This record gives sequence, structure tokens and C-alpha cells, in this order.
Amino acid sequence: MDGKIHSIETFGLVDGPGVRYVLFLQGCNMRCKYCHNPETWSFDDAKFTVSAKDAFNKAYKYKNYWRKNGKPNGGITVSGGEPLLQIDFVTEFFKLAKEKGVHTTLDSSGSAFTREEPFFSKFEELMKYTDLLMVDIKEINDERHQVLTGASNKRVLDMIQYLNDINKPIWIRHVLVPERSDFDEDLH
Repeated sequence: MDGKIHSIETFGLVDGPGVRYVLFLQGCNMRCKYCHNPETWSFDDAKFTVSAKDAFNKAYKYKNYWRKNGKPNGGITVSGGEPLLQIDFVTEFFKLAKEKGVHTTLDSSGSAFTREEPFFSKFEELMKYTDLLMVDIKEINDERHQVLTGASNKRVLDMIQYLNDINKPIWIRHVLVPERSDFDEDLH
């Protein structure tokens, strides 16, 4: 399975615990007004495609950065765009990582999540190889979420509920944008 790649960061410090190798995938189904990676939206603009095996082999060359005082301190993060739009690639990539004992983090908006098949079975399989999810809640109020992103937040919240139900570690993130996503009633 080949992945459409936008870019790579070899020494990420904000994309999960410790030092991270971050693979940014191409393609997103939301159009957030304050997106910091709008160049990842289109699937057609991938910088390159690569097999999961080749992507992992390239990442694994940085394994020495993922330890501190002899203990694990980092790993691999897949971000985007929206990585769940390339779920088959991410699953294969994370499976290779777990075979080598590498910590895996998925950075997702959750916008592609559904309990419908075939996606849901694929998501359950991906969760076997995912240590942590970083999930963005763009806006808790669905109406405002639609204005900000062009999509409902129902899939995002459903994914978070599912992750909670299976006790999967999650880091919830929320960007506070004045007059866009900083309403006191929504933050409560």
C-alpha cells in the first residue's frame, strides 16, 4: 500500500511524547478557516508516494533519537491532512513500527471516522497498532464547527466516544481562536 506524502519532520517535539518522526499525509476532507497546513488538502498535490515499508525503513533510521537515558522517549507520528483518509497505509506503517517496538501516535481531526463498514473494521485494526491519538476538537458547538470547517463535528465526537469506550489513550487538543472558537459556554 502506497501513501501520498506531503512532508516529513525528523525531529518533531510537539506531535506526541518525546522526539517524534512525523509523517504528514496528503489529503483532508475539512476546510478549516485557520488551517496551518492548507497545502495538504488536495490528494493531487502529494510531494511523493511511498510504500509503508519504505516509509518505515526511512523513519527507523532515526530510532536513536527515540531514547533518553536508555529508555523509550519518542517514536513515530502520522499527521496530515487527515491520516484516516489513508487508513490502509497508516495501518501497514504502524504495524511495521509495532513489530520493532516503536511508539505510534495518530494525529487526527476524526472527521473521517464512521462506524460503517468497511471503515470501522479497518479502524479497529489500526487501533491494535496505535499507542496514542491526538484528536483536535475544532469547536464543540456543531453549528460553529460547520462554519469553521465545512463539516459537522458528529464524527469527531463519536470517534472520541469510541476511543474512550476502548480505553485508548487520547490527547484532546483545541485551538483557541478569538471570536471563532473561544466561547466560554463551549469550553465548559
